[in-house]
Amino acid sequence: MDGGRVMGAGTGLIGDRNARLFLGVSLTAGFGNTAMSLAASVWVLTLTGSAGLAALCGLCVYLPTLAGPVLGAVVDRLPRQRLLVATSAAMAALLPVLLLVDGPGQVWLIFAVMLAYGVSYVLLDAGEAAVLQAAVPADRLGGLNGLRMSMQEGVKLVAPPAGAALFAGWGGASVTLLAASTLAVAAACYAALRPGPMPPPGAEPGTLLTRTRAGLRFLWRHAPLRRLTVAGSAAVAMSGLATAASYVVIVADLGRAPEFAGVLTGAQGAGSIVGGLLCARVLDRRGEPATAWWGAVLSALGTLLLCVPVTPVVATGRVLVGVGLPWTVIAVMTAVQRHTPADLIGRVSAAATTAVFAPTALTIALGAGAVELADHRVVLLAAALGPLLAALPCRAATGPAQAGELPADRPS
Repeated sequence: MDGGRVMGAGTGLIGDRNARLFLGVSLTAGFGNTAMSLAASVWVLTLTGSAGLAALCGLCVYLPTLAGPVLGAVVDRLPRQRLLVATSAAMAALLPVLLLVDGPGQVWLIFAVMLAYGVSYVLLDAGEAAVLQAAVPADRLGGLNGLRMSMQEGVKLVAPPAGAALFAGWGGASVTLLAASTLAVAAACYAALRPGPMPPPGAEPGTLLTRTRAGLRFLWRHAPLRRLTVAGSAAVAMSGLATAASYVVIVADLGRAPEFAGVLTGAQGAGSIVGGLLCARVLDRRGEPATAWWGAVLSALGTLLLCVPVTPVVATGRVLVGVGLPWTVIAVMTAVQRHTPADLIGRVSAAATTAVFAPTALTIALGAGAVELADHRVVLLAAALGPLLAALPCRAATGPAQAGELPADRPS
């Protein structure tokens, strides 16, 4: 691996004002949002004693993803940069409502705010795709997406214990104010961006349903983007399928306490940090299809290593999954940003996000049932083979560096 090339790419991004601002959003808002997501579930559990109600907090955040294509069509009708500022500022203003929570009777406020959080995630992701396309050169998008992924994974290692410590010491109000302040910083970063020209909002006629269908149709008919999205969806979905089997590995195969899951999660997080940093190199040299394919290969190899009942081997497997899974996801994100027309980017990005992440809830449930009916290693084998099979069309599209370039025109 050419360390100088990686460092050079990172230096170029750090020297780009817009890239620095996007990295600032990932660091600040990522920290606050991750801490708040954990604190919300702990808060509900503390107030009600119900693990089921605590889990509903995560469901509230996840549900709006299912409406991604529709929300993305809304984004394409609005001024994108102002939407980013307004959404972040609105969430910063809404969070202090949780200061009114002082008993089980106000738990509904936590659910409502977390649902709003979920909507804001979809709006921000779609709006960011549009502004990134206009604010950062196309040849730097992969590097920036990789750095942001590394930052987000790094934050996930630090923010949960920090949020738990704040909650234990000063209650939910302290985490609420922290998250609100980080969102205010994110709003300021968005406001300071200087993107290039973007299509005027509201220029496209038709109903919301018509505009939503246009985004879905583009993603489906653009064969390279469709192949990448299918590969990303399979990779993330199969990671969910392996969740329950991974717990069986910890308890039955390794003879460890369930808490050892935290160690393996940390190993996967460390792999994701490294994977995000290295991803730009692969994208630059081989293009998005090859990056998605090799990400699937690494994820599959890592999942297969979980079948070996030796702790260092299992930990290595989780590191490889941590490296490979972000490669496939970053390849999808970067391809959408690079090759979608500006007037469609919001809804296509949101549709791709829904396709990649929405099936995970189903596969987690399927995996939980499968380990009760079959050997957990069979489940892990299926979780390893699924991404490989789905990414095979991407493998067929790989070749020299030029082969990674996707056509930027609209499909006929």
